[in-house]
Amino acid sequence: MNLCKDALKVLEETSRTFYIPISRLPDGLQDAVASAYLCMRAIDEIEDHPNLDNLTKAQLLKTISLKLQSMVEGTAVADFLMLLTNHSYPLPEVTIRIGEWAKLAPETIAPRIWDTTAAMADRMAHWALVGWKIDTEADLDCYTFSVAGAVGLLLSDLWAWYDGTSTNRSQAIGFGRGLQAVNILRNCGEDMIRGVDFLPNGWTKENMHIYARRNLSLADAYTNALPKGPALDFCRIPLALAHATLDVLVLGEPKLNRNAVMSLIAQVSGRK
Repeated sequence: MNLCKDALKVLEETSRTFYIPISRLPDGLQDAVASAYLCMRAIDEIEDHPNLDNLTKAQLLKTISLKLQSMVEGTAVADFLMLLTNHSYPLPEVTIRIGEWAKLAPETIAPRIWDTTAAMADRMAHWALVGWKIDTEADLDCYTFSVAGAVGLLLSDLWAWYDGTSTNRSQAIGFGRGLQAVNILRNCGEDMIRGVDFLPNGWTKENMHIYARRNLSLADAYTNALPKGPALDFCRIPLALAHATLDVLVLGEPKLNRNAVMSLIAQVSGRK
């Protein structure tokens, strides 16, 4: 099995929602977006690992960041394996194989993906060390940029690299922040169990809904401005799911059910 097919297999096991739009991207762009998504999912699994203490998480994330910053064409995948396989608590496959995902990207855009992932790993390490302490809306903006707004910027760079598509970068940040805000609301209960509260002091879920809607409006503007093509096809699926998830959360449902997800994807993409 070649690396791209194997990456799509791991992607499908990790996130069916993102597997669908990524699997429909054209060659070249598909490799780039899959590389970016899997690299970021790899470090996200460390941030959310239920059995690692915060110091260990920060050390792992900083080590990965340094390794990505020193990446060159000949960097061996084994260098990453040595870093990630000797721990008391095993890490998931998507994390252990981050070296492979990093090398999946086309060489003309790979350094941009490595740079974004390295920066995100450093930021995640910071948040792990401070226990994800968010006191103010400015703190929340900082966190949502760290783990999602920067992803919106990377996507804009990937669209421009592939076919010259130009985007509003402030709206691109809102695209990432909006999706992340919905994730925070959806995972509120699980986060509380592990002792993490992303809501600023004095905020209720209603305040967080307002924050999410405000950023999703930027995401709407970002997506509506995209020309017909792979960028638009990709972005409108997670955006539609974010809006729909926010709607069911308001109604007291914990999340969209699988049938609703698949129906919405078919409706948005025009494909079953």
